[in-house]
Amino acid sequence: MTKVVGIRFRNVGKIYYFNPKEYKMKIGDHVIVETARGIEFGRVVLGPKEVGEDEVIHPLKEVLRVATSEDEEREKQNRQKEKEAFKICQKKIRDHGLEMKLIDAEYTFDNNKVLFYFTADGRIDFRQLVKDLAAIFKTRIELRQIGVRDETKILGGIGICGRCLCCHTYLSEFAPVSIKMAKEQNLSLNQTKISGVCGRLMCCLKNEQETYEELNKKLPGTGDTVTLPDGLQGTVHSVNVLRQLVKVIVEVNDEKEIQEYPVEELKFRPRKKKVKISEKEMKELERLEDKEGDSKSHGK
Repeated sequence: MTKVVGIRFRNVGKIYYFNPKEYKMKIGDHVIVETARGIEFGRVVLGPKEVGEDEVIHPLKEVLRVATSEDEEREKQNRQKEKEAFKICQKKIRDHGLEMKLIDAEYTFDNNKVLFYFTADGRIDFRQLVKDLAAIFKTRIELRQIGVRDETKILGGIGICGRCLCCHTYLSEFAPVSIKMAKEQNLSLNQTKISGVCGRLMCCLKNEQETYEELNKKLPGTGDTVTLPDGLQGTVHSVNVLRQLVKVIVEVNDEKEIQEYPVEELKFRPRKKKVKISEKEMKELERLEDKEGDSKSHGK
């Protein structure tokens, strides 16, 4: 077992493990740590605890110190400097006529590097831009192209649920989301209904996927033949996954009608349901599938 403390940089992002040494710290405390990018200012989100060796990537870097009042003040100054750096970089991008959208600017705690995050449709030749920025800031410059999901995570916003976006508030990492999840949950494959602010499939589709998979195992598939409580047979018209209800087409007095039954009252041959997506649906929605990672990583 190894003693670690979980540190997060900025409001959202991955949680990284560091060796707390003998420092006493609790959740919410600020600390100074060394990362692959240099000296950084982070916040404790997981208090000191013991974890298995397989959960740690060695060598485990150490916490340099608990942040002092001077460190806190320096961090505030860095945040202000980032606003100025953002404006300067935006102006330089316009001067060079580059087709790129600047998203964020970030100073490392020791001011050893300034990172600029941007989005663009393709590859951008920003070599001259980097030279100009280096001449202005007199430090190392890094321009990092990120995807639309990371852009939304940084900027934030309000989802269709009326709440702040999950990725901007608590979601540490993006989970892979697929069109099959929307199909499994009987959602309309309408782009406006299943895509988030970023234009990709909503991350929250992942939240209930396991529940829907488990409930769907207990239900017959649309078009299956089932035996009703009175011994007659019918064809499944549709199912209500959450309520575990099945609508069945039955023939009564030479007329077909739809009747609804709780699934436990029906007899049918259980089978593993396969989610079917037509070629047309796939072509229309394949753009929404996205497996981008968190581009704003700090290294352990």
